[in-house]
Amino acid sequence: MSRRALSALAAVIVVGCSGGRDKTLADLQSARPEVRALAVKRLAEKFESEDVSLFSQAARDPVSIVRAEAMTALGKTQDPRVVDLLGEALADPDEQVQQAAAAALASFKTDKARSYLTLQYSRRGRTTRMAIVQALKGTNIPGAMASVVVAEAKAIWDRNMKVLNDGSLPERIGAAEELGRSGRPEAVNRLVPLLKDKHVGLAAAAARGLGIARDPRAAPAVTALLDENYPELREAACEALGRMGEPSALPKLLAVAQEKSPTSAFATRAILALPRSPEVDKALCALVISANDAEVLSAGRELRKRGGCPVEPILELLKNASTAKAGLLAIVALAPPGELVAKVAALATSSDDDTRRLAIEALAELGDPAGAAVVQKAWDAELKALEPRRVDWIPAELPTTWAPHFDPSKEASPDDPYAVVRARTNELFGRVQALDAQRAKEAGKTLLEAKPPREVLDDAAEEEVRVLATILRALGKLKVEGARVHAQAFTRETSPSLRGAAFGALAFLGDDARAGLFDTERSVQGTTAQALAESGPKGQLVVLQAISELVGDRTRLIDPLRGLVLPAEAAPKLEQLAKEGGSEAGAAALLLGEMGAKSSVPVLIALLDDQEAVARRDVLHALGRLGDARAADAIARDLYSDSAEVRSAAARALAQLKAPSQVEAIDALKGDYDLQVRNSATAALDALAPAAAPEGKR
Repeated sequence: MSRRALSALAAVIVVGCSGGRDKTLADLQSARPEVRALAVKRLAEKFESEDVSLFSQAARDPVSIVRAEAMTALGKTQDPRVVDLLGEALADPDEQVQQAAAAALASFKTDKARSYLTLQYSRRGRTTRMAIVQALKGTNIPGAMASVVVAEAKAIWDRNMKVLNDGSLPERIGAAEELGRSGRPEAVNRLVPLLKDKHVGLAAAAARGLGIARDPRAAPAVTALLDENYPELREAACEALGRMGEPSALPKLLAVAQEKSPTSAFATRAILALPRSPEVDKALCALVISANDAEVLSAGRELRKRGGCPVEPILELLKNASTAKAGLLAIVALAPPGELVAKVAALATSSDDDTRRLAIEALAELGDPAGAAVVQKAWDAELKALEPRRVDWIPAELPTTWAPHFDPSKEASPDDPYAVVRARTNELFGRVQALDAQRAKEAGKTLLEAKPPREVLDDAAEEEVRVLATILRALGKLKVEGARVHAQAFTRETSPSLRGAAFGALAFLGDDARAGLFDTERSVQGTTAQALAESGPKGQLVVLQAISELVGDRTRLIDPLRGLVLPAEAAPKLEQLAKEGGSEAGAAALLLGEMGAKSSVPVLIALLDDQEAVARRDVLHALGRLGDARAADAIARDLYSDSAEVRSAAARALAQLKAPSQVEAIDALKGDYDLQVRNSATAALDALAPAAAPEGKR
C-alpha cells in the first residue's frame, strides 16, 4: 500500500471509530478503497452471520487491499461455504491477497481446505508458497512442506507423462526434457527408446533429457548417436554426455572434436565437462594440436590451469610448413615454458599471412623479452609492405556540420512537398537525443558518440591489416621500445582491428586506454577490456569504472573479468552494477563472492528481498561463497522458490553458511521433482549434519 493510502486509512480510522454499524455498512459503498477495507475489517471484528455475503462481495472488489481484508474476514467466519471462495483467491493476481487467503484457509481444519492449499503450492510464487506451508503447519499437518513438495513432484510427473503419451510433437519434445529433469529411473526407461524415434527433434530432446537425468545406464545409447548424420542429434548427444560426465564416451567425443565439423565445438565442450583424469588431460592435449582454432583455444585455456601439455609434439609441428600453423596456434593457446622463441621467430618472416600473424601472436603470449627484436623487425617490414596502400589515405576527418547554404533541412525548395515533414522529423530526433543526453548526465552515464570517420581512399581490406594489428598488440605486450608512439598513432584509425590493437597495446604498457572502452565498435571495446583485465588490478578498475558509466549492453566489458579475483576497491562498483540489474548483475554478484567482499553482504541480501531481481541464482552462489550467517534467513526464503535452479542454489548456499535452523525445509526438498534440487538438498544435509547434531553427539 502506498504512503498516501496509509495516511488516508489512518485518517479514516480516527474519524470512523465513533461510528456505528450503520455507518460501517455505508462505508462499504465508499469510492475510496481504504475506506472499504476498513469497513470490512470493522465488520469482521464484530462479526454477525449476515455479514458473510458482504465479505463475499468484498472478496471480488477491484482493489487488492479490499480483497485481502475480505480474505481475513472470511477466515474468521468459519463458515464452510466460503472455503471454495478462499481456494479461488489463492490464484488472485495480487500476492498479498493470495497470502491472506492461505492464512484464512489455515483456520479451516478440513480436508477440502488442505486440498486447496496443496494444489496451489505448485502454481504460486515464492511468497505465497511460504504462506501455504505456514498455513498447513497451522492445520497441524506433520511434515507440511515435505507433503506439498511431494504433491508438486507427483503433479509435474503425471502431467509430463500424459503430454509425452498424448501431446502434440512440440509438447512431447518439451515433456521429454522435463521428464529427464526428474532423474527418476522410470524416466530413463521411458526416454531411452525415444532415442530411435523417427522425429529427430524428439530423439534429440530425449538425449538432452537423459543428460539432465545423469544416469550412466543411458550412456551407451546416447554415445551411439554420435554416429548419426543429423547435426541436431549429435549436438544433443555431446551435451548429454558432458552432463553425465561419463568417461567411457571420451574416445568417441575426441574423434568428433577432431573432425573439425560444426559438432566439434559441442564435443570439445563435453570433454571439458568430464571429471578430470589423466585420460581426459591427454585428450585435451591431443585437441590442442589437431582441432579447429576455437576448440584449440578453449582446450588451451583449461590446460593452462592444469599445468599444460608436453611441448615435444608441438615442436614437431613447427618443423613442417604444412603443420606449422597448428603448432603456432597451440603455443598461443598454451604459452608453454621452455626455449621456444628461436623456433617461433623463424616463422615470423613467413610469406604466408596466417603463419606470420600466428608467430607474432605466439611470441606475445610467450612473453619472452627475447622476442621483442623479432616483433620490432616484423613491424617495420609489415608497415613498409602496406605503405603503397596507405599513401592515398586522407587523414583529415569528415565535417560534422553542413557548410553555409548546404543544409537541406534549411535550404529546401518551397516547392518540395516533403520539406516540412523532414524539418519536423529532424526537430523531433534532436529533442529525443537532447533528452537522452540529459538523462544520461543526471544518472552519471556516458552515451557513446560515433566519431567522424576519416575520408579514406585505400585498397587495404580489413583482412589485410590483421597482421599489422597483431604486431601492434604484441609491441605493447612485450613493451618494445617505441610501442607507445606507434600505438597512439593508430587509436584514430578507421579499421576496428587496428584501433582495438592500439588500445590493447596502450593497456599493456600501462597507459590510458580508457577511450577504447567507449568506442562505438563492440569489438574494440572487447579487445581493450581484455587487455586491461590482463594488465592487472589497475586496468581491471578502469574497466569497472567504464562499465558503471556506460548504458545498454556491457557484456563485452565484463566478460574478461569473469574468473578473476578483483582488488578490494572494485566492490563499490560491483555493488552498483548488481543493483542496476540486467545481464551483468549476476556476473557482478559472482565477482563479489570470488573477492570475499563480506562488506557487500547487505547489498546482496537486499537483492534477494526484491522479488523482481534478476540473477537470483548467482546472488545465492555469492552469498554462499561469502559465508556470512546474516544472509541465512534471506537465502532460506528461496528454498520455496518456484524455480528449481534457485531452490538448488539456496540449499547449497545454506550448506556453506552452516545454517542448521533450516534443516527441516532442506530435508523437505529431498522429495523435489528436480534431480538437481534433490542432490543439492542431500549434499546440504550431509554438510549440516555436524552443525545440527546435539553437542554431545558431535
